[in-house]
Amino acid sequence: MGNVAVGGDAPISVQSMTTTKTADVDGTLAQIYALAAAGADIVRCTCNEQAAAEGLARIVPRSPVPIVADVHFHYEMALAALEAGVHGLRLNPGNLRKPEEIKLVASEAKDRGVPIRIGVNAGSLHPDLYKRFGGATPEALVESALQELAYFAEVDFDDVKISVKASSVPLMIEAYRLASETFDYPLHLGVTEAGPPPAGLLKGTAGIATLLAEGIGDTIRYSLTADPVEEARAGRQLLEALGLRERKGLDLIACPSCGRAEIDVIAVAKAAQGALEERNLPIQVAVMGCVVNGPGEAREADLGIAAGRKRGHLFIKGKIVRVVPEDEMVSALVEEAERLVAEGVEARLAAADSGAEAQAEADRRELLDHQGADANASETKVELIRKRLGE
Repeated sequence: MGNVAVGGDAPISVQSMTTTKTADVDGTLAQIYALAAAGADIVRCTCNEQAAAEGLARIVPRSPVPIVADVHFHYEMALAALEAGVHGLRLNPGNLRKPEEIKLVASEAKDRGVPIRIGVNAGSLHPDLYKRFGGATPEALVESALQELAYFAEVDFDDVKISVKASSVPLMIEAYRLASETFDYPLHLGVTEAGPPPAGLLKGTAGIATLLAEGIGDTIRYSLTADPVEEARAGRQLLEALGLRERKGLDLIACPSCGRAEIDVIAVAKAAQGALEERNLPIQVAVMGCVVNGPGEAREADLGIAAGRKRGHLFIKGKIVRVVPEDEMVSALVEEAERLVAEGVEARLAAADSGAEAQAEADRRELLDHQGADANASETKVELIRKRLGE
């Protein structure tokens, strides 16, 4: 797909779709660049009218990522998009139904070396298949793709991706499992019409992550009722969380807080995330509520900060490097993050303040003396349980 490999051993790619009118060249390009910055590897644009096709002709040469034309009802729009130089097509077999038109588009795409995604959707399944299978079942969705492939085979075209999307997460998962057993083509994953966040994010993650964990899927898209930049960001973050793509942006971890917390962990974590995301630093950062366990629990983080006795204890890979006033915790974290990315871990560890570890240990000991080793009273509760069960 342009310069992005899809399938086989290629990295799983992130897709999203513009919400602008494709005829609005500058507005669409601005959104494409925003999507690319958020992690999108491929961007889809609607091609539903002549003005959109003409817009694509001006957009494609200036796009930082490959462009896919989305075509639903009119095969002429697919042909026009090919003339515009798009890197890929998405055809909905439930809407574009005449065999001779489908084969013509496939033949033209073959001549240009342009791949096609067969985009099956449970909500737009061909009525005949819906009736034959008694609804939008996994078997019906896969059969729709098989019929489209048969038309493609007649013109010797097999540069194909396949999606079998549904808004129902269980249906989507079962359809893709069946597709993975049926086809030897790259699969594009997505829960269609997932809705607005946070529910849409949960549904998309439930479906996509389940399949990726099973080794199913080559490219993904979150379908959110939101700014599409959120789709691209979510897709990238999911792949990074699963270890399927190298970290490109911030990964902020934070403790859930407890009785020992010396700060409002939620507020500090939000402030740190907002400040660090603006800088798009590819590191893992930890925000911990106290110094008793924080640096140890988050020792694998590139950088972190823990609160204790009105101070923030800044640590790199679990080693305390600086102690700052509590009201400077976020600014100190951001400053150190920028230096860490620029200079590297070893250099920043070498630049640690002398005495920082000793001061942090003193704060830790003082907190333990003040709060006790069990601030959440868990051991007391365990003892009560033992007594009750022993009665």
